[in-house]
Amino acid sequence: MKIRMNELIQAIGTALDIVEHELLGASTYHGKRIAVLSSLMAKELDMSDAEIKAISTCALFHDNALTEYIRYKFSTNERKMDFRLHCEYGQRNIEKIPFDFDISGLILYHHEHPDGKGPFKKKDGEFPVGAGIIAIADMIDVEHHLQRITADKIPQIKAEVEKQSGIRFTKEASGAFLAIFNEDVLESLRDENIIETAAKVLPVWEVDIEGDEIINIAALASKIIDYKSPFTKKHSEQIANRAWLMSGYYGFDQQKRAKVYLAAALHDLGKLATPNEILDKPAKLTDDEFEIIKAHVKGTYDMLSGITGFEEICHWASSHHEKLNGSGYHFGIDEKELDFVDRLLACTDIYQAVSEERPYHARRSHEETMPILWSMAEKGFIDSKIVDDFDTVMAIYSNKDVPPPEVGAKN
Repeated sequence: MKIRMNELIQAIGTALDIVEHELLGASTYHGKRIAVLSSLMAKELDMSDAEIKAISTCALFHDNALTEYIRYKFSTNERKMDFRLHCEYGQRNIEKIPFDFDISGLILYHHEHPDGKGPFKKKDGEFPVGAGIIAIADMIDVEHHLQRITADKIPQIKAEVEKQSGIRFTKEASGAFLAIFNEDVLESLRDENIIETAAKVLPVWEVDIEGDEIINIAALASKIIDYKSPFTKKHSEQIANRAWLMSGYYGFDQQKRAKVYLAAALHDLGKLATPNEILDKPAKLTDDEFEIIKAHVKGTYDMLSGITGFEEICHWASSHHEKLNGSGYHFGIDEKELDFVDRLLACTDIYQAVSEERPYHARRSHEETMPILWSMAEKGFIDSKIVDDFDTVMAIYSNKDVPPPEVGAKN
């Protein structure tokens, strides 16, 4: 499957920015700003196209494991920040994305200082130039909130960079930052401008991705999406795993199974814009709150429809609340426009939502879940044949998680 990878990673990067802003208080569009600044600095240093792709992509995802790390630490009652784990998790996750360029150490060492006082005690020359570029962009944005400061602060920031060159910031990265950081660049980093800026500045690259590569991208995306709420901490992951299992039951080939898996992993991408107080509400939603919930499907469509080569996946991912009789949302299409995978993902989403723990109901067994699906099939909402197959395939996973696909599996 040939896709424009830069468009996909920007969509996933937007998801990461939303989650980190809501859960951790990170500044809005933090990842995109770091990616833009890093790309501009890499160009200033006359780095190769491959190096610019690597640096800007890792900059976009430099915090991909931050929420995963924080949840892990809080689950162990350990509150002290361990930047080594944060960096190690982030490097591990990003290496699952198929690159045709070297990303070694770019996230792993993005908190290193050239004086050797970073988490890994690496000195200048012992970690990649690109890691130093990401580090200075990250630190300046975190400390100065570049999305909202005024231009009169530029001299102060530059003076700070000059003072810390060779100490907190590498000399190469400091020089590049001082060369590119001006009023026009600052303006381009504003929240109202950053999406357009990223589209212009970040490199364009296309790749042909195969089954295992698609699976790895999906696993990373679902992990980021599921950070959103403790009640959906496995929702996208489990829908993807169930969709993979059912796709095998139906005899789909490896490539189609992987595409279905990716669509399932991304189906709730638009839900990241839904406030957690609505997602986690234990009582019945008001009509206005339900309309806000419903809007997430259009959000998923909007985020995926701009990805070249993603047309089929976008349709599958954004049709999971449609119904055979046309009473679903967002588009209100009916059985004539819903293909088999659309119907499969609709059933999968319902099964997972009904069976998993939510604020308004406890976890349900397979035996408790199936009558709800059968009732919906009898009303003409979902495909009764697929519901029957779910009853057969999912019974052994009652009150259990479905395992993820094995990378390299052929069936």
